[in-house]
Amino acid sequence: MSISIRNFPTFIVAAMLALLVGCASTEDQAGTGEYIDDTVITTKVKAAIFNDPELKSMEINVETFKGVVQMSGFVNSQADINQAVRLAREVKGVKSVKNDMKLK
Repeated sequence: MSISIRNFPTFIVAAMLALLVGCASTEDQAGTGEYIDDTVITTKVKAAIFNDPELKSMEINVETFKGVVQMSGFVNSQADINQAVRLAREVKGVKSVKNDMKLK
């Protein structure tokens, strides 16, 4: 396939549009940028939990999808649940927190 110099800008625009559409998010799947943002949020929430002396040894799992943090696992008290949720909500980029943590 040969591309003439005159059609080159059109080709570049078409290629960029195809790339953007390929990386766009859907309701069930995050786009590339959202996936990276979610990974950063997850890492920051895990770090906040680990840096808390009361929570660092807890079995708390953290997953993020489109800014919504889902926390699961087992903790010792309702106070631990409340603290973990509070720490997650303080992380920049968190839209909401779903709490699925259970008491041991």
